Amino acid sequence: MNTPLNSSLSRRQFILGAASGGLSAAALLAESSGKATQGETLVQQLYTSLSEPQKKEICFEFDHPLRSKVDNNWHITKARVGSLLNKDQQDLVKQIFDSLHSDEYRSEVMRQFREDSGKEGFEGASVALFGQPGSGKFEFVFTGRHCTRRCDGDSVEGAAFGGPIFYGHASKSFNEGPSHEGNVYWFQAKRANEVFKALDGKQREAALLGTGREEDGTDTVKLSGKARGLSGIAVSQLAADQKGLVRAVVADLLKPFRKGDADEAMKMIEAGGFDNLHMAFYKNQDVGKDGVWDVWQLEGPNMVWYFRGDPHVHCWAHIRSPKSAV
Repeated sequence: MNTPLNSSLSRRQFILGAASGGLSAAALLAESSGKATQGETLVQQLYTSLSEPQKKEICFEFDHPLRSKVDNNWHITKARVGSLLNKDQQDLVKQIFDSLHSDEYRSEVMRQFREDSGKEGFEGASVALFGQPGSGKFEFVFTGRHCTRRCDGDSVEGAAFGGPIFYGHASKSFNEGPSHEGNVYWFQAKRANEVFKALDGKQREAALLGTGREEDGTDTVKLSGKARGLSGIAVSQLAADQKGLVRAVVADLLKPFRKGDADEAMKMIEAGGFDNLHMAFYKNQDVGKDGVWDVWQLEGPNMVWYFRGDPHVHCWAHIRSPKSAV
């Protein structure tokens, strides 16, 4: 079924038609009955609904190099959701986006995207589909200001979230104040600063550095594969209670995302060795000069999670299985 979805179709007509295009009728029944769904099923629905002209705008081969790109403010295709897709298709994109986030943070994440997108709002986003859902490897990528999200059905082997992601927020203004009022993600920095407060003097010397890494698109989250010689203090050098606090911070970093992705990410971090993680804070980018470190990062052989809160929040994340980290 290559024509756009029509909301006037009966439930039975839609299920039968979509199933003929490669969708699982059982999955669609679960969708339409309001049961728990997966973003991957929604991606398949979206793909099936696309016309050939629409596919030419946003569909690519799975191995296209554009698929692995990430940046802080970009559009993966020229076409915008609001101009290329009809209302039913736009609603599917919103559902996919929502499905990638936890119940607790879903509305806040949407608030961030709408605020940062300005007048364009959600309709100003751009999307791309790589491969063909339902017939092998595929990935859906959603982009816009302060946002790169992925939905891949585990098609991208060994990659949490389907590859590197980006999230951020400029709440109230471009140059946020020390408290980052209204910022959806500032809670993560507050938690990270609890780790710094728990460090003793010698540990703080190891953890507190000058200036954070440069932001350079996909290269910002290039993985080193190294367990030693990384920036900051190694978790292996921390006491048991301090390690527990770092582990709690990692859990908070994962809170905005759907459980399946969060669990997979944590599993990969553990596989890389939790003691191999290094945590660093950067004193030269202290908004308000209040000793609350706005810029910090966690890095291990198969992980980079770089939080830059100066002048507003940018966060770059990339986690892979140890075997595919380099």
